[in-house]
Amino acid sequence: MKGYIVKSKTGSKVSDEDLKLINKLTRRNFSEDEVYIFSVVLCDNDIDREHERFTDNSLEKLSELFVGKTGILDHNPTSDNQTARIYSCNTEFVKNKLNRLGEPYKRLLAKAYMPISSKNKDIILEIDSGIKKEVSVGCSVNQRICSICGKDVGKENCAHIKGHRYKTSDGYKICHTVLDDPTDAYEWSFVAVPAQREAGVIKSFTLTKDGGDIKMEDIIKSLSYKKSITFSDLEAKKLFEYIENLRKKSLDGEFYKDELKNEVLKLSAAVQPELDIQVMKNVADKLNIKELKSFRDSFKSKLLKSFPSKPQFAKENNNHTFKDLNQEFKI
Repeated sequence: MKGYIVKSKTGSKVSDEDLKLINKLTRRNFSEDEVYIFSVVLCDNDIDREHERFTDNSLEKLSELFVGKTGILDHNPTSDNQTARIYSCNTEFVKNKLNRLGEPYKRLLAKAYMPISSKNKDIILEIDSGIKKEVSVGCSVNQRICSICGKDVGKENCAHIKGHRYKTSDGYKICHTVLDDPTDAYEWSFVAVPAQREAGVIKSFTLTKDGGDIKMEDIIKSLSYKKSITFSDLEAKKLFEYIENLRKKSLDGEFYKDELKNEVLKLSAAVQPELDIQVMKNVADKLNIKELKSFRDSFKSKLLKSFPSKPQFAKENNNHTFKDLNQEFKI
């Protein structure tokens, strides 16, 4: 199951209490005929497709943080993509339902509104028809705990891999990351394929306590630890893209270095033919690009001194007089 908009049993009627909460977020008071409201499940306490889950306490904190947050399309944070805003948010247990850990299933349920306008006509129709249904959220958390060893994987390394089964004192368990202590809620979005099975959360977590995007230098720094480490799917993707970019640059650099090396060998043969070419090749193989460029420039300078260049159509010296002409033919 994915994150979804909840079908209303009352035809999404706007109550006086709804209007009171909505008008706290607007610049003027709106009437019930001017706004469209709907309910949406944002996230839950179950293990998602990325093998991560929120704690019950996290859901309670997020219920406060998401009030007033804007709804967008495909997590593209532009003003044109703003479609709705949350005016109420709370947690609830679903009767007779358990999560994958066998615990009571708990979800975060929000109410959102958007103005009824020509611009929103199509999206309202898509929501009512079930086309716009799946949602996800963007947020940050302070703690990301390994479910096997209890370490905070955002601040220290552990040897466990998400999605793998490990034998514990309570039997075999699937490793996942427990998300706790939310620090901020950024936005929620209509998406095609969310990460959570029930609530479709695409999470924007950080490696640091203060929040922000995952930085490559933080990932590289973690590689210096002399023990096994585990990357999240997002970190692994970022690291792969970084390595692939370095690989392409390396290929370009090797091609340039080979061209530079060949140029140095040709110039060396021209200015110092007495030197065994194999000896020079062995030397060139050990030089870096900066050193090769230095040898090339030096050899070019020597070559110009030995064979000064002269234009093919250079003007002849005409300083001699008429009587000096054809002197070479006189006996």
